[in-house]
Amino acid sequence: MNEKKSFYITTPIYYPSAKLHIGHAYCTTIADAIARYKRLDGFDVFFLTGSDEHGQKIQRTAEEKGVTPIEYVDGIVAGFKNLWERLNISNDDFIRTSEKRHEKVVREIFRRIYEKGDIYKGEYKGLYCTPCESYWTNLQLDENGCCPDCHRPVEEVAEEAYFFRLSKYADRLLKYIDENEDFIYPVSRRNEMINFIKQGLEDLCISRTSFDWGIPVPGDEKHVVYVWFDALSNYLTPIGFLDDAEKFAKFWPADIHLVGKEIVRFHSIIWPCILMALDLPLPKQVYGHGWLVVKGDKMSKSKGNVVDPLLLIDEFGADAIRYFLLREINLGQDGNFSRDALISRINADLANDLGNLLHRTLSMIGKFQKGTVTEGANNAFGESLQKDALAAAKKYRKEMDNTELSDAVKTAFAFIGRANKYIDETAPWALAKDEGKKDELAGVLYNLAESLRIISIMIFPVMPDTAKKIREQLNIPADFADISMDEAEQWGLFPKGGMVNKPEQLFPRIEVEAEEHAEKTAKAAKNNKAEKKHEQVAKANESASQISMEEFAKIHLRVVKVLAAEAVPNTEKLLKLTVDLGDEKREIVSGIAKHYTPGDIVGKNVVMVINLKPTKIRGILSQGMVLAASKGEDLELISVDMPVGSKVK
Repeated sequence: MNEKKSFYITTPIYYPSAKLHIGHAYCTTIADAIARYKRLDGFDVFFLTGSDEHGQKIQRTAEEKGVTPIEYVDGIVAGFKNLWERLNISNDDFIRTSEKRHEKVVREIFRRIYEKGDIYKGEYKGLYCTPCESYWTNLQLDENGCCPDCHRPVEEVAEEAYFFRLSKYADRLLKYIDENEDFIYPVSRRNEMINFIKQGLEDLCISRTSFDWGIPVPGDEKHVVYVWFDALSNYLTPIGFLDDAEKFAKFWPADIHLVGKEIVRFHSIIWPCILMALDLPLPKQVYGHGWLVVKGDKMSKSKGNVVDPLLLIDEFGADAIRYFLLREINLGQDGNFSRDALISRINADLANDLGNLLHRTLSMIGKFQKGTVTEGANNAFGESLQKDALAAAKKYRKEMDNTELSDAVKTAFAFIGRANKYIDETAPWALAKDEGKKDELAGVLYNLAESLRIISIMIFPVMPDTAKKIREQLNIPADFADISMDEAEQWGLFPKGGMVNKPEQLFPRIEVEAEEHAEKTAKAAKNNKAEKKHEQVAKANESASQISMEEFAKIHLRVVKVLAAEAVPNTEKLLKLTVDLGDEKREIVSGIAKHYTPGDIVGKNVVMVINLKPTKIRGILSQGMVLAASKGEDLELISVDMPVGSKVK
């Protein structure tokens, strides 16, 4: 048996920040999708992420909070690990630069390069940006004399320091970039780095004495290793650089260093020069992805536009967030994040297209064939579907191999649309009515089940939980450790005679809150020249909206007791109520927070519509609606002195 091909992918080790945002989730989700795909494709994958914990900024922040630096970063690192778990990130290791195993590697790297003569002691006098942990010259500052990266003030520092002879490797690095076109990607980042090197590289200051939160320099422990020399070395630590030669030979050089575009320079200039000094091969590719922007701006705590990924996961689920990030944003470019766009994608692609395809297919197999999938007759529509399925899988594979993730996701969902069209083309419900068409019906339903099997493989790197749920409902093996990408390029692997399970909804359709919809409608109407005409039509429709007694009888009203109430996070108008119907308890969401505090309504007996279709509001399944009377700005719940469970007629 041939040994598996190896694949090593890394994200940057994230700098501890008290505020997690969706940008953290974006980079790691990209890496996770690539890692999952490579495992499907038969590779032995090592996927690394972690945290970069040393430096002056961390020490200062910890001192301000009255804790030690390690106590400060421990809490933040726990937050990162929780986010990766919630996002279903399949990393093989999480490296912390404060770990002893990493300190050992950094000190050895420093010692080797020092003994080679490429590290020397001198004095640094210049400009330093503490937030970015970067040194700058006057010529490199922005127009306001601030850091060109974060545009915050720099400070003059003068201290004894060790320097790495970065300038020595400039020509060699330029030659390497020229000879290896894919080393820095996309091309725009490659061109930026070439221009930066051609401007001239200065030797790099790699130690500090003005703080002590870091790895001590071997033999001169009043110095600590400067953050980038420390942080970049993390890519060697977990793959056996010093203690497992076989593992190191297997995984180094890294296949992809996936980083944000703002730190491409460190990974494609400083890191390669360090590796050259160590006589180690360079990574095969440094891929600089773009930023997630909100309303045209990069997310920033100071701008107040940070999007909390944990709240999004609570509300919409991890797979929906992963799908949106990977589908909506072309890797390498900036991408816009908005709640409206996310909900639109969930409703259109996940609920309508994917969810309905699975539900319709399983429902018809259950109804027409008692849940059994049998091989039947094929026709021209089936042959066309089979051809399209295999073409989609082949195209998807090529796009994933080229890290064209957004295109690959679109290819998978284009085939989902094709399978839905196949249902309309073949009309299984009509075939089921004709005894002579039973064999043709069996063929149609088999083709749909087989299409869903292939779809589950294609969407697994992006939506691992959803892929498993699809296979569980199809009642076929759902452990993707035993599933190969090759199986997506073969038709007819769905087991004949297999029994499927009952369908369960994958993605409930999200109904935008009524008050939000009203606000948007009002805003749009303000700029509409025909506003008055619309108002007149609305009034006419309102007066004409009459219902019959039969229609009214369909509304089930009941007296319920409010057992608990709490505000819905990040809303001003919504309360989540837990109510007792007498024979069951339910949760509902009500837009009454401006009129009632939770304490005002707990214990009240109110009237509720109990047969209203359940809807998801801010991630909460609301199963009913309490009634209220309003006039102008005043609103009051309809409360009655009747036993819980009483019917209102």
